[in-house]
Formats: sequence, C-alpha cells, structure tokens
Amino acid sequence: MAITERDQLNYIATQAADARVNVELETEGMTINIGPQHPATHGTLRIVARLDGEQVISADPVMGYMHRGYEKLTEVRSYPQVTTLINRIDWVGSFANEVPFILAAEQLMDIEAPERARYIRTVLFELSRIANIILFLGDMAVQLGAITPAFFAFRDREFVLNQIEAVTGGRFHPNFDRIGGLKDDLPAGWIKETKQAMDKVRTFCDQMDDLVVGNEIFLQRCVGIGVIPPSVALEYGLSGANLRSSGVDWDLRRDENIGLAYDEIDWKVWTHDDGDSFARYWVRLQETREAANIVDQLLDNIPGGPIMAKVPRIIKVPEGEAYVRTENPLGEMGYYIVSRGDTGPFRVKIRSASFSNMSITSWILRGVYVPDIITILASMYFILGDLDR
Repeated sequence: MAITERDQLNYIATQAADARVNVELETEGMTINIGPQHPATHGTLRIVARLDGEQVISADPVMGYMHRGYEKLTEVRSYPQVTTLINRIDWVGSFANEVPFILAAEQLMDIEAPERARYIRTVLFELSRIANIILFLGDMAVQLGAITPAFFAFRDREFVLNQIEAVTGGRFHPNFDRIGGLKDDLPAGWIKETKQAMDKVRTFCDQMDDLVVGNEIFLQRCVGIGVIPPSVALEYGLSGANLRSSGVDWDLRRDENIGLAYDEIDWKVWTHDDGDSFARYWVRLQETREAANIVDQLLDNIPGGPIMAKVPRIIKVPEGEAYVRTENPLGEMGYYIVSRGDTGPFRVKIRSASFSNMSITSWILRGVYVPDIITILASMYFILGDLDR
C-alpha cells in the first residue's frame, strides 16, 4: 500500500510527541583506564577515571610503574658515579639533573667551580632546557591531532643535541658535570655553531606561533580548559611553567640562584594570568626563546681560565647535610644529601618536578570532559622517569 503524504505527516507528529516526553533514566557511572600505555601519558602512567556520561567525576593517578629506586642506588655509589644515574631521571633534559646534585656536594665540601666552568654549566643547563621544551611544543600538538609540529620539533631539536654531544660526548646522558667543575673544556668552533643553533631555535618558535598558537582548533581545545588558580597551584606545590602560567612570578634561576651564572646577564621571567592549557603552552614557548637569548649572552661573555677547581683525587665529602634546588626544564628539582664523611652519600632525597606537578591531577581533572583529559595531561608536561625516580 502506498504511503500518502498524510501518513508521513502523522508519523512525524507521533515521533515529535514521543521526543517531547521527558523520561529521567538513572544510569550508573563508568570507570575507564587511561594508560598505563596510552600515548597521552608519556609513558607508563595510569589514570583511573570515573565518568558520568562524558564528564569526569573523579580521576586518580596510579604511579610507580617505572620506579627505579634512584635514591637507594645513590647510597652504593661514589659521588662521581652518581651523575651517571641521575641524568636518567628526566632523560629529555639530562644534564640539568646533574647540576643540583653537584652543587649540593660542592656546598658540603666548601668548593666553588671556576668562573669559566660556572658559565659553561649554565649554557649546557639552558641547552638541556631547550632540548626538553622543544619536544613538548611539538608533542602537545600531536595529542590534539596535529603531527606536523612534532616533525618540526624533532628536526630542530637535533641541532641542540648536536651541540650538547659536541661538548659532553653524549646526546641524552652526558655525565659531564664534576665536583669542582667540568670534565672537559669547549671544543674549537663550538661557540659559533651554538649561536647558529640558537637562530634555528628562534625560527622554530616562530613556526610554532604560526602552526599551533594561532590555530583555531588548538585554541578551542586549550583556552579555558584545565584552569589552575594561583592559590591552588601554590597549595599543590606546582613549579616551573605550570606555576608561572597561573600568574605566579617565581623562578629559581632569578630568585634563588646558586652556583650558576644567571645573575651575570639580563633576561626575563615569563608568566601568564589565565592558568589554562593554552597558558602553559604559551609560557613554555616564550621560555624557549628566552633560553636561546640566555645562551647567546653567556657565550658572548664567557671568561677564560680553568674549568676545574683543586679537588682531592679521591673525593670524600665532609659529614653534614645540604639541600640545593634548581629551576630545571620541568620545574623545581632538588637534592637533599646526607653525608657521613664517606666517598658516597649516606642518604639522598630527590625532589623531582614531575612528581610534585602531577599531585594536582585529581583536582584538575574533576568535572572536565573525556577529550579534555588528554589536553590537560599534555599541557602539564611530565616525564615518567622524573615522576617515578
């Protein structure tokens, strides 16, 4: 039988009437696991999220999958051997991991590195920061569906790693810092090549401005997402760009400089008042440009002289305790060393940036929607070795 126009209108009217009936259905929540092998978790981190529809009721991080016990391992190593371990904590910015430990040991031994070594340490520290954050600037775009920025990041990060390798002999694990100075001096032509690499870093930052910061989809996914007020950031012990992107003007390089050459140059601490995922990306982008400027200034004024102070052939650190923290690429990293006067530390406590920064996970993910979990995790930027130690 043929369906008439009247029958069609009656069917549509019936469907519309059914749609107007408001029936409240009680549904149970759902628990999902993000990780421990999800690409947004940057490694073996697990997020247990409880959902109401697509909204997060609660989210709890499950850590420890990569725990390697660095704090106990240091107790059976001599002081020079410890740097081999700790530059693997945040493996993306490894030289920076060595610096606060060496500074703490020097403090206990009442030794100061020569001025030239202090400058070179600071240059390598900032090169580690650039190599670390460049990866973030490309990788966060990948988490939101854009792969081109990651290709740019891996391409230009190589120029920075080449300069680190040219001095230290290692791209990821330099093991170059020493109590009282550095292992070797700069090779011939290195300063000129490093300045050229810094020009490439600035070009990369300009490209990220065009590809990512000005992208409409990126802005929709990041602006107003994962907002952390400054008071909450301080309560949870956030540091680094995660703290400064909430408007807190705090940077250990300026406010608590120990043993490095930041007080010899002019540079700026970047902050953002919005505290959202976009702010965290934007602050790190500006800090990468600023790090390139810091490197150039240091290389223009690097002093001559030795790179090692006079230290005993066999290092025994006097009995005592010391804590030194530095502004590492991921935030505040500190080493608390307890010495009993032996060739190795009696106890070491490591304050890693990622572990403290991720303490806010449950708070920041509560009430967001499932796609925002990925955006927020990516914007917080953590390295699993730094998280689990």
